[in-house]
Amino acid sequence: MGRSFQSTRKVHGGVLALCWWLANLGLAWAHINGFEDQPLSQIAIHKTIIALLDSASIQAYPFVLGLKGEDTQWVTVDLEHPEPSVDDWVGVFSPARFNSSYCLPVDDPKQQTPFICSAPIKFKYANHSNSGYTKTGKASLKFQLINQRADFSFALFSGGLSNPKLVAVSNFISFANPKAPVYPRLAQGKSWNEMTITWTSGYNIDEAVPFVEWGLKGEIQMRSPAGTLTFDRSSMCGSPARTVGWRDPGFIHTSFLKYLWPNSMYTYRLGHILLNGSYVWSKNYSFKSSPYPGQNSLQRVVIFGDMGKAERDGSNEYSDYQPGSLNTTDQLIKDLNNYDIVFHIGDISYSNGYISQWDQFTAQVEAISSTKPYMIGSGNHERDWPNTGSFYDTMDSGGECGVPAETMYYVPAENRAKFWYSTDYGMFHFCIADSEHDWREGSEQYRFIEKCLASADRRKQPWLIFAAHRVLGYSSDYWYGMEGSFEEPMGRESLQRLWQKYKVDIAFYGHVHNYERTCPIYQNQCVNTEKSHYSGIVNGTIHVVVGGGGSHLSTFSQVTPVWSIYKDYDFGFVKLTAFNHSSLLFEYKKSRDGKVYDSFTISREYRDVLACVHDGCEATTLAS
Repeated sequence: MGRSFQSTRKVHGGVLALCWWLANLGLAWAHINGFEDQPLSQIAIHKTIIALLDSASIQAYPFVLGLKGEDTQWVTVDLEHPEPSVDDWVGVFSPARFNSSYCLPVDDPKQQTPFICSAPIKFKYANHSNSGYTKTGKASLKFQLINQRADFSFALFSGGLSNPKLVAVSNFISFANPKAPVYPRLAQGKSWNEMTITWTSGYNIDEAVPFVEWGLKGEIQMRSPAGTLTFDRSSMCGSPARTVGWRDPGFIHTSFLKYLWPNSMYTYRLGHILLNGSYVWSKNYSFKSSPYPGQNSLQRVVIFGDMGKAERDGSNEYSDYQPGSLNTTDQLIKDLNNYDIVFHIGDISYSNGYISQWDQFTAQVEAISSTKPYMIGSGNHERDWPNTGSFYDTMDSGGECGVPAETMYYVPAENRAKFWYSTDYGMFHFCIADSEHDWREGSEQYRFIEKCLASADRRKQPWLIFAAHRVLGYSSDYWYGMEGSFEEPMGRESLQRLWQKYKVDIAFYGHVHNYERTCPIYQNQCVNTEKSHYSGIVNGTIHVVVGGGGSHLSTFSQVTPVWSIYKDYDFGFVKLTAFNHSSLLFEYKKSRDGKVYDSFTISREYRDVLACVHDGCEATTLAS
């Protein structure tokens, strides 16, 4: 879940709780000692010793990638080492040159400038696919590279990750056009008939003008300009983002496609006009525009949190950082034609200050985000850093303090540094909160949440959804159970009155890496005895933890509260299907096979939404 130890944990429940705590002590120590560490952070790159051997070699090919316009390509790396060891490893560096001339000045005169001060973008052990390596000293590795605006080199190290010794450096390889526009990310604009397209390139505005060429499928295409943003090392709040994890993010462009026809297919491609008048183009893409708010048609939503990234070439996998990430990604790609919009509610890439990993993530989800609105929320691994205004004084973002997330992705927020926003999709009204900023009564965000919930026209948009990264509602996660509250501390105390007053249908959370669904609940009490089909007046809000997007799984408490209807220790996501204004289908699917493992339906009429529930109606009076 990306939880840090924010306070002293209290054990409740006497001897049974103590036994449970002791049984899970090993898991706790694993958490403290790096189970959640970003894999690249395991490399003590500053300690590199130069130990180049004439008899060692490493070579990569092909030399030029993307000759047919590809932005992803497999590379073969052949290596020889006269003194092979089981802990020899190969790092992929980009830019290809990584000597001390690229290091920042050292303030301490007693400290020697390191030879290497930038982490590789990925790594793999030399014996990864070569069981005989330690005997022969020869190996051939396969790496999948993506276009990241710079050239690449491969370095062979001995001494393991903690005491690296540089043995050999390969030739340099590069994509044919390293600056090409890549990895488009769609998002809903601030109005229902606006789509935003964000992408990454190596072109600043002083060398090329960015734009999108787009239009209704099969009709004349038009062009819309794009704005350009970036960030530099000084925008980062701490290490490793400011130090070994820093990598130039390139330039992030966003174009706003306005006045779209509802429910219509559009095609688009990304473009840059160079100073000499020539054009650089991306691949061709397409998307379907949003339905008109309140429109009565089939509308399908996917929601999950905490997915992160993984490498299809097997690199970086030894830490088992996000073991379910590719399964979730691949299931969503496989099911691409059967949903309309995606909400990834926090802990997006888990780059944790290693900026190169944002490119890796946007490439991983490109097949989804290039054709469906990919709406994100802010999680602790995007935002939290001490003394930066985060509600949690932890170091979970690795020094990023929200900057890469709010630059790489667009959300229709008034202020993207405050990652709360509302958005409409047909019969759905979404209120997305930012759990890394104060949400308690009297706060700026609390006022936003109430305004967002109150603005839902339930006749047109009957399905009201609340979402946040941390569990501001209910979860029987192991640590929440230890605290005895089964929630994020101070989570629901201020918000449950709003959920009840405005009759929120479902509240979603990530952060806890498992799946759990509650009964319709208010103030810790189930207010409806149904479990699989709700009809008429529901009386409360159903709370769902859907944090099993890909990161290592979280254990449940020994105690199962009475409000916990279904829980699952596995990777998965939720799909909501609104058939009309009166019928909603909820499905929890496992990432491993895409099959439904938990579901329920809601059937009701408009008058059921208007009906009084406890603490959910204004005072009434009789006319005289």
